Amino acid sequence: MKYGLSGSFTAVEGKGDELASILEEAANLMKTAKGCLIYIVGQQSDDKDIVHVFEVWDSKQDHDDSLSIDGVRELIGKAMPIIDGKPSGTEIDIAGG
Repeated sequence: MKYGLSGSFTAVEGKGDELASILEEAANLMKTAKGCLIYIVGQQSDDKDIVHVFEVWDSKQDHDDSLSIDGVRELIGKAMPIIDGKPSGTEIDIAGG
């Protein structure tokens, strides 16, 4: 069964575009990550300071291993100061599609 993750981040007011850009850099790093099938970044239509990420992986282990890819920790460090509050996320067991 594939492993999915759906998360949302609220940026500090006015920083949604910057946060989305950082997460898009992460998406580019994931293009070659083992087991990454989908890494989508988008901003909420009615509030651009809310950024959503949807990921699908071959396994949870592949996702966890991706955190050690060169550049990922640096991007996390850039994103953290402009995230307002705690990100929300849901793990998903992908059934199909």
